[in-house]
Amino acid sequence: MKFAGKVWRLLVGIKDGLVLVFMLLFFAALFAVLTARPSPAAVRDGALLLELDGIVVEERTEIDPIEALLSRQTPMGEYQARDLVHALDEAAKDERISAVVLDLDRFLGGGQVHMQEIGEALDRVRAAEKPVLAYATAYTDDGMLLAVHASEVWVNPLGGAVVTGPGGERLYYAGLLEKLQVNARVYKVGEYKSAVEPFSRSGMSEAARENARALYDTLWEEYRANLKKARPAADIERVTTQPVEWVAAARGDLASAALQAGLVDKLGSRADFEKRVVELVGEDDWSEGPNAYPHTELAAWLEDKPLPTSGKPIGVITVAGEIVDGDAGPGVAGGDRIAELLDEALDDDLAGLVVRVDSPGGSVLASELIREAILRHKARDIPVAVSMANVAASGGYWVSTPADRIFAEPETITGSIGIFAVIPTFEQTAAMVGVTSDGVRTTPLSGQPDLVGGLTPETDALVQAFIEDGYEDFLVRVGAARDMTRAQVDAVAQGRVWDGGTARQLRLVDEYGGMEEALAWTAGQAGLGTDWHIQYLGTQPSTYDTLLRQWLIGDGEEAGSGGDVIAHMARGQSAVVAQIASDAERLLDAKGAQAYCLACPSPTPSRGQMPAPNGWVARIVALLFG
Repeated sequence: MKFAGKVWRLLVGIKDGLVLVFMLLFFAALFAVLTARPSPAAVRDGALLLELDGIVVEERTEIDPIEALLSRQTPMGEYQARDLVHALDEAAKDERISAVVLDLDRFLGGGQVHMQEIGEALDRVRAAEKPVLAYATAYTDDGMLLAVHASEVWVNPLGGAVVTGPGGERLYYAGLLEKLQVNARVYKVGEYKSAVEPFSRSGMSEAARENARALYDTLWEEYRANLKKARPAADIERVTTQPVEWVAAARGDLASAALQAGLVDKLGSRADFEKRVVELVGEDDWSEGPNAYPHTELAAWLEDKPLPTSGKPIGVITVAGEIVDGDAGPGVAGGDRIAELLDEALDDDLAGLVVRVDSPGGSVLASELIREAILRHKARDIPVAVSMANVAASGGYWVSTPADRIFAEPETITGSIGIFAVIPTFEQTAAMVGVTSDGVRTTPLSGQPDLVGGLTPETDALVQAFIEDGYEDFLVRVGAARDMTRAQVDAVAQGRVWDGGTARQLRLVDEYGGMEEALAWTAGQAGLGTDWHIQYLGTQPSTYDTLLRQWLIGDGEEAGSGGDVIAHMARGQSAVVAQIASDAERLLDAKGAQAYCLACPSPTPSRGQMPAPNGWVARIVALLFG
């Protein structure tokens, strides 16, 4: 009995201990949930601090905790361009904010259109006679395009600034596939549809080179013009055309070279920079340590400055990232998810609809699902506008065709009207290791597609006919939307990629402008005057997602510097690994007909820490090359 009593007391003790642990976990989780969202009370008189530790995106992705755990990498910080513009516009007119501090030390970029939109918002802050101060150890293209809008640009003496310009090389796999005896069967329409060239060639075709040259030259011209407009005294010509002589004149000191060229205004450590901010906004009596200044962080400021809700709603749906089948997203444009969001909004009595597109395209079926859902709104006789961001090409243009008015920036990349599919077969690989196939067919299509035994000529012809029909469907949709004949559309299609300015001349785009212009046009067409507000269609970031970001990403206080110029440039190696993984997955995964622009520059920059690639093929490639 004594033994039984001891066992009983042990079990009761274990039970009480477990109850205590679960109670502690419950109250800890409750506290975390209640404190996950920043309080408006965190807004203080002083500076608005924008620590952009990551990338600027059109739509922020949700964090998958399992994927983050398996990848053993900290998810990248993401900042929605619209949030930054809204925050800056509110700071310009709020008396509590006396300056804006732009911390770009760990900034990795975000696309030319987004940089220009945020830069214009920084100009509005300065027009309100509030200083904007930027700091970084190293500035590269996108960071420089933001920093030049500051009233004071600081750089660490051990850092510097380098402008490389758009363009570069990509990988081609024809030689590797030949050695592996893999037959990459390519089906496409369009002389310029270069999305399949990496699988069929060892280098760029002349048509693709011509298209890329024209596109990049225009983007580069726009970049330099924007840089020169923001900093007229800067010697942009020397920095971009004579980089070796420019740096040699400063004896290899990139920071001094940037100062001499007028790209930056001050050399100084972070402590020197913060001391300067203290001079402008005062000391922070609440914080310990030297050079602390009162400031409000972005999340708290946005919580204090919600979007207005008065007047009639104008819906905004975002199509960002690759367009894929299914419910993927946000941050990826899952066709089913976006179509469902649009259909749910049919009961919301929207006065108009703006479709914000920042996508290189993807699945034809998913693109058509989104297009049809947009048409259901248009059938309600409300104005529909499309606002193109960095990229709205191929499937991104497909979903734009229902619009009454298409707005794009000169730096927008659009067009790429074409269709393709890639099916790899392994009959030669199998034969190489002694594997063959044989059987009986009742029709030429029996057992097809046979990826090991190969495709019959009839299957080849059927797939090509299907792709050609898809191209005709694309031409018909564009022609009907833009009031153009098939011949007129075909002349500007063929998979060719255009900048926003040329696209406007070719009638693929109606008007220059961003979200602000698209919303104003929609409100005008609906006869709303100024009595309207934006209603974003889609789920807002959940408390759960906010909590994960705080735990996994943190507030950046312990992160240290983002590295010098060489470290920033070397991060491109991570993008190469990601490209190999993406290309392998595109070749080997069954994706069906694709309206995708592989020639388009990514709307987001090279990432220093890439999220775990999706799909088994991509994970194997990441394991081999990462």
